[in-house]
Amino acid sequence: MRKPDYDRRVVVTGLGVVSPVGNDVKTAWSNLVNGVSGLGPITRFDPTPYEAKLAGEVHGFDPTEWMDAKAARRSESSMHFGVAAGKQALADSGFEITEENRTEVGVIFGSGAGGQTLMIDNYVSMKERGPRTVAPTFIANALTDSCSGMIAIETGAIGHNMCVVSACATGTHNVGEAAEAIRRGDCIAVISGSTEAPLLEVGHAGFSNMRGMGMPRPGEEPQTVSRPFDLTRDGFVLGEGAGGLFLEDLEIAKARGARIYAEVVGYGSAADGWDMIQPIEAGVGSSRAMKMALDRRGVPADEVDLINPHGTSTPLGDKRETEAIWAVFGSRSSGAARSLAISATKSMTGHMMGAAGAFEAFATVMSVAEGCVPATINYRDADPDCDLWVVRETQALPIRYALSNNIGLGGHNGAVVFAKYNGD
Repeated sequence: MRKPDYDRRVVVTGLGVVSPVGNDVKTAWSNLVNGVSGLGPITRFDPTPYEAKLAGEVHGFDPTEWMDAKAARRSESSMHFGVAAGKQALADSGFEITEENRTEVGVIFGSGAGGQTLMIDNYVSMKERGPRTVAPTFIANALTDSCSGMIAIETGAIGHNMCVVSACATGTHNVGEAAEAIRRGDCIAVISGSTEAPLLEVGHAGFSNMRGMGMPRPGEEPQTVSRPFDLTRDGFVLGEGAGGLFLEDLEIAKARGARIYAEVVGYGSAADGWDMIQPIEAGVGSSRAMKMALDRRGVPADEVDLINPHGTSTPLGDKRETEAIWAVFGSRSSGAARSLAISATKSMTGHMMGAAGAFEAFATVMSVAEGCVPATINYRDADPDCDLWVVRETQALPIRYALSNNIGLGGHNGAVVFAKYNGD
């Protein structure tokens, strides 16, 4: 084990994606840049009893391309998505896991809820056909940390291994904790990210009864259901998938000639301590997380050019996040200033719950690497309570620093800052 070095620099050298907008980096990024929505009618269950009938589903995905077929049969989508995204990120990095280094390569990969489908299916089987029909393998495959364990099995990365769980901030926290694990000396590299498969009828019913689900604009296309920060927003729409980021020590990445997408330069985490559902007044928990992420390594707030926000399209949530952004960045935040770009990719993917932070970290990293800001589609009517520069059309923009921000049920707040890597 290496000694801690909190000045140790950490970079992103690999990316992986399974999502409503594509199941690989090239496809997903192209769809984000071109404003292609992944939202459409629910097919996972019969949505007839519900007013909200839309979701961001993953299509064309075969788990046996990424996992042992027997292991895939014993598990479910939340694990399948995560293993695929993690293995994509590892392959994209070009890093070779060997007998000599495998104990120094970690996995920090989370899920908000884990294998809920397995739990439900086995409960129904027990009630309908008796306890002996419950699969002996279901518990090991249904835990929230099952995916991080399977990634280790599939890749041979047997160093530091854990799963951070913080509801909708899960992905952000897993990426941030992965960077800090490298600085602490626990690992030389980490497969990080998160996964979620929340498109279950019971979950849809619960969110519907919570009155959190949104509807398309009257008379308009279903894809307008998610419109973060828009005056007409009325709720979120569920999405599913996973995001993976391969993080490693900069010096090791340079020594092996790796492609570097961006540098991880800040991470913050803070709690509201307020309510299990409603965000705290003025979004003070989120603003504390963002300030911590900036202050950790001295990132100037006036050099942050982009935020990929939590931006779920809920009336109160988007307002509170706007207040948090203003608290940190001041008048630069305003739409009139056109100084701090807001790219809310949930407008295309829906809310991927525990996977949101990792997918949005991928989108933020690609924005930094490509100097390109995907549009927030469906944004049309400005809300005076959300005075932000919400980017309506994809545009080129040189980015020095970018922030990925997420907020979870229970008052969990996370923020990660990525920087343009210029070869120094």
